[in-house]
Amino acid sequence: MYKQKNVVLNHWLPPFPMVRRGRFLCSETSKFFNQKQTPTHRPIKQVTKSNFSDSLSQLKTQISGSDFVAVSLQKTGSYSSPWHRILPFDTAEIAYLKAKYAAERFQILQFAVCPFSIRADANHYKLIAHPFNFHLFPRDELKLGMPCYSFSCQPSYIASMAKEDFDFNVCIYDGISYLSRAQETAAKHLTGNPVSSNYAVQPSTTRSVADNVFVERIKSRVRNWISACKRSDMRSEDALVSSLRRLILGGEEYGSRPSLNIDVCSERQVQLVFEMVKSHYSNVVPLAITSKGGGTQFVRVVLTSSQEDRELLKKELRNMEEEQSRRLCGFREVIDFISASQKPIVAHNLLNVFHADFTFIHSKFLYPLPPTMDEFTSSLHSAFPDILDVNHLMKEISPLTKYSSLPAATSYLKRNFFAPIKMVIPQKGSMEESKNHGHGVVRISELFAKLCFILRILPQAEYHNPDGPSLKRYTNVFSPDSNNFQDSDEADDISIWTNNPMKISINNLVFLWGFRSGTSAGKLKNLLSKSHNLLSEDHAFDVRLVDNSCAVIVFWKDGLSEWFLDAIDSGDGLRELAAEGMMAAGYDTYKRICESEILGVDLADSLAEFDRISEAHTKEPQEVYWNSDLMINFDDL
Repeated sequence: MYKQKNVVLNHWLPPFPMVRRGRFLCSETSKFFNQKQTPTHRPIKQVTKSNFSDSLSQLKTQISGSDFVAVSLQKTGSYSSPWHRILPFDTAEIAYLKAKYAAERFQILQFAVCPFSIRADANHYKLIAHPFNFHLFPRDELKLGMPCYSFSCQPSYIASMAKEDFDFNVCIYDGISYLSRAQETAAKHLTGNPVSSNYAVQPSTTRSVADNVFVERIKSRVRNWISACKRSDMRSEDALVSSLRRLILGGEEYGSRPSLNIDVCSERQVQLVFEMVKSHYSNVVPLAITSKGGGTQFVRVVLTSSQEDRELLKKELRNMEEEQSRRLCGFREVIDFISASQKPIVAHNLLNVFHADFTFIHSKFLYPLPPTMDEFTSSLHSAFPDILDVNHLMKEISPLTKYSSLPAATSYLKRNFFAPIKMVIPQKGSMEESKNHGHGVVRISELFAKLCFILRILPQAEYHNPDGPSLKRYTNVFSPDSNNFQDSDEADDISIWTNNPMKISINNLVFLWGFRSGTSAGKLKNLLSKSHNLLSEDHAFDVRLVDNSCAVIVFWKDGLSEWFLDAIDSGDGLRELAAEGMMAAGYDTYKRICESEILGVDLADSLAEFDRISEAHTKEPQEVYWNSDLMINFDDL
């Protein structure tokens, strides 16, 4: 009945009959498939800068009422050169470093979000989805040099987006800008915004004489200013007298309320002003005004007319701060709300390092990417505690095949399994919106629901089913072959070929460059076999081209790689290869190139440049000739 006869499903058997090649197993199944299938109109809410505020409030409501949140990205690229891709022989750490390199150079132009819930009905699953597609552009709206000045584009990605009728004008002119959390913190120091009365007042300490003098002087000044404000309210004054009074007292208007600016020289004086105002004047609200360079420039005290007016002022200040923060973070408010909701994130190939889109999310919206993968996973987990990759659920029913695209995974399920899913999208939209981008996130939600149906997983609001199969086992899986990279005991064992489980130590790999352009892997292997008796043995080594300039040699015998490196470096035993200009390096050199981010267009150029730099650093320093006759004796001066 099944193609995958070697897959043991036992208790994973689906609760309803399965279908294979159109042969139905019961009348109910036949009824379901014989129904007329019409194209489903799936409106995707297209969000730009003009409708961002309204859409944001709708999205927050939908996330709060949903059980999961699916995400999907549209980027300007993922690599600049063939060898920049995540290759089969890359360790987890190198794969992360390459993903980091790409995330720091390319941009996200679309971010699709789909809050959804799944309910189990009588004989099918019901999927309730609310898809949104956000158009983004990293515009420096605040003229602060953030989020960036430039980014890279991969031609194949841009061409693919153009074929899908991607509207670049909408993206550039009406795309939503954003700042990461780290950039927002830096921007607040540069823009100099009031910090209202939420200034952190430290516990009172013993005051010095200078502190007491300063406090008494400020107290007297504030008292006289309040008295003058009350006297001016009791009798009418002409404009000239009122202006002179404000000039002498140093008062200003904060909106419709009187205010007074108090100069301070240190954060200690800011502390003293706040303590004095809060302890002696209940109708005065102190505000710390920061300078563009950071730190407090002065303290502004605002006089209110009543307790109600005081609460109204505080509310106005909170709204002003929220509006300023919203203006700074832009689209990142969506990311912050998803993170705060603690809802499980559902994605496709986002945690697999071969498609590490979460490095983009971390780099653009959270903080700069850390240097190691352990730090990255820890930081990512703090923002998104539960992440589900549908690709790992696919491994449960098809362990021997990797589905790098959603259509391939969906097609496989459609051919081999019966998974009736009823999709409901409550929001309405025009026919034009249904043609736009963002459908990937809907497909992810649908694929996730089908996999849950096949694997007999009942996704509830509590996220796991204690009496049956649990989604927890598929959460935060960072590799298709293991539960976590950092948990692997064989960190130095890597694959050589895609879809081949065979492992080999990184010490048995050698990178070779300097051969003639256009040389195939077969010709290069034949040339190496004839160069020495040790290499002429059957199955002694294998060769694969990394790019047009460099090849990787796999030695099947331990110790042969070390001999090869020494021989080609000294020319002893491999003189013909050395004479032709061929050079070789071990895996450690390749690793250090990725760590140093010297990622040139060709791997050969990067290896040669790294060797040149290493030689320059290892050269012995030049001798210094010391002449005691030229030494100056300060006692003789």
